[in-house]
Amino acid sequence: MGKYKILLFKDECISCGACAVICPDFWEIDDEGMAHLKNSKKIEDHLELEINSEDDRAINQEAAEACPVQIIKIEKLE
Repeated sequence: MGKYKILLFKDECISCGACAVICPDFWEIDDEGMAHLKNSKKIEDHLELEINSEDDRAINQEAAEACPVQIIKIEKLE
């Protein structure tokens, strides 16, 4: 099991909502109709959240792959 971080580059969101449908425990649509990564923190030009389980990584990877503009990234932490 490793640690990962999810990155969301929200400024490029087109409001499709796929992330929130696939992974509602982590994703929601905000009041402006844009994707929002729950419990994340703002880091420069993106939102970021650390996760610890492989199950959480897998479901968020599905959300990332479903995003038509590819603004969700999953990175492994060393």
